[in-house]
Amino acid sequence: MKEKIHPKYEKVKVFCACGNEFETRSTVGPEIRTEICSNCHPFFTGKQKLMDSAGRVEKFNKKFGRGAGAGTAGITGTTGTTTTAKKTTSTKK
Repeated sequence: MKEKIHPKYEKVKVFCACGNEFETRSTVGPEIRTEICSNCHPFFTGKQKLMDSAGRVEKFNKKFGRGAGAGTAGITGTTGTTTTAKKTTSTKK
């Protein structure tokens, strides 16, 4: 490594808005002020609200009129008829 091109990696004091303070190492400066830390972040505290995505498929099917059996067999339209995709081949030479 070249001499005198790397910043100093020193101990710094971190202060959070929740009142938590801890010591770490950084090149930033003597202190760091942050709005959120591992003591108050919902992911680390277990107070995170998880979005339930289980009903999204049913909501989509209800919105577009698809039945529960619609899948690989065909697509049920809003009129209740089932259409299947036909493979077309070209005979051009």
